[in-house]
Amino acid sequence: MVKKYLTNVMSGRHTPQTMPIPGSTQVANSAGGYSFPLDQWQRLTRFMVLGSEGGTYYINEKALTLENANNVLACIREDGVRAVNEILAISQEGRAPKNDPAIFALALAVSHGDPATRKAALNALPKICRTGTHLFAFAEYVNGLRGWGRGLRRGVAAWYTAMNARDLAYQTVKYRQRNGWTHADVMRLAHPTPTDETQGAIFKWVTRREEAEWARDLATPENDAMAFIWGFERAQEAKDVSMILKLIAMYDLPREALPTEWLKEAAVWEALLEKMPMTAMIRSLGAMSRAGLLTPMSASEKIVIERLGNADLLRKARVHPIAVLSALRVYAMGYSLRGQTNRWGGYVYTAPKEQEWTPTPRIMDALDKAFELAFKNVEPANKRMMLGLDVSGSMATGMIAGVAGLTPRDGSAAMAMVTARTESQYSIISFQDKIVPLNISARMRLDDVVKATDGLPFGRTDCAQPMLYALEHKIPVDTFVIYTDSETYANPSLHPVEALRDYRDKMGIAAQLVVVGMTSNGFTIADPNDAGMMDVVGFDSAAPGVIADFARGQI
Repeated sequence: MVKKYLTNVMSGRHTPQTMPIPGSTQVANSAGGYSFPLDQWQRLTRFMVLGSEGGTYYINEKALTLENANNVLACIREDGVRAVNEILAISQEGRAPKNDPAIFALALAVSHGDPATRKAALNALPKICRTGTHLFAFAEYVNGLRGWGRGLRRGVAAWYTAMNARDLAYQTVKYRQRNGWTHADVMRLAHPTPTDETQGAIFKWVTRREEAEWARDLATPENDAMAFIWGFERAQEAKDVSMILKLIAMYDLPREALPTEWLKEAAVWEALLEKMPMTAMIRSLGAMSRAGLLTPMSASEKIVIERLGNADLLRKARVHPIAVLSALRVYAMGYSLRGQTNRWGGYVYTAPKEQEWTPTPRIMDALDKAFELAFKNVEPANKRMMLGLDVSGSMATGMIAGVAGLTPRDGSAAMAMVTARTESQYSIISFQDKIVPLNISARMRLDDVVKATDGLPFGRTDCAQPMLYALEHKIPVDTFVIYTDSETYANPSLHPVEALRDYRDKMGIAAQLVVVGMTSNGFTIADPNDAGMMDVVGFDSAAPGVIADFARGQI
């Protein structure tokens, strides 16, 4: 007599999520269920894009960072040059919201790699650490990992000496101090040897600024580097707005070169806006509005809107979609998220009334469009897509890429909009251990989409729900796209891959599954041995394009 309890356990068709599928490579996830493990290179990419700041619902920031650091070291041990190349590609292509994970991983490669890896890492240093802030972060990381040997000093010195004089002057003025480091601190450790007289003069100004009066003699039209530095020095002594405006026009001074008291003046922001870099403009929308510059129908508002709508400018500036989404959320609120986190992981607003501003609807619309433009080119797959948003309790904790208040749940809704606005045939559902009503559509503005996820009740995670729902309602789907942390553990529900196989069999559709990982843990619900399933990283700026390519069968 056949014992059903034995055949049920070993069938590999319907296995509770609290047990591994027999014969699979599944491992226990952090929630008590079973998921597939990412390989170390996939997890490296997740960490480079999503970071570990804020941790997750199941693992705190310190432990998650340690897990990812050990994974980076494993990649370095296996193939250090490949690891450096992966880190460099993600950083250079602007695929990550923040550069900090790449800088940290580079410091690990310099500190723990073999000679070939260390050489590759130091060669990549100026390409990954593109600003003084990046360099200071690298110095901080590497300072805690190793001593400053000859190779490291030479590599850091080259960061300075390889730059042309005007760019070097700009870096030393704009990024004078970050996280307790200054250029003088780094130079004293690296001992860069100037390649020409102007470089030597800049090094002298950095390390002996108290004697800066001599810079005036070198500030000639032919020496634009020293003229820029002298313009900065004059700005520190300026007594009226007219002089500040004159200096901005003469020397192209950035906001960081000006004493903060002048940043309350609309005329100053108007002068800065003329040549303001794209990233700086996006970050300064609130400040410009607060100063009274960005008002409805104004010339300055028009400039901002035109720039935000220019995909080429966004791409050249490496503006990441997260930066745009963050700016939209803050700008729409009319105040900055400042202060301390509360016990639920939210931010307490403590800024005074004078720190508030009135947003303009046209700029909010422009930011909404810029969010889409900041992703890599996305061609519609013209397939029937179901976008499944995991809104369970674990997705409502932590933050994406260190952006205050942006949870994986919020980010999932925003990311889904890119695909929804691209495809002509789509359905959006949200789920926990059951389908959860969430009335959002591609026509909604992103800040409203994100708001719609706030206040949803907590619940258990069952990533099989989208397939079960589509099968129950006989919805034809070519590609399921599930945004999740893969911490699925519902019992007695079957595993997501089993639900997909049931859907394929009963609907007669060779449906695919794309899993969009929204945290830098080591799990996925996609079976690596099934060619119809794929794992991508949430908020990788290339992700929507990859999803569309996979859906149309080009991957």
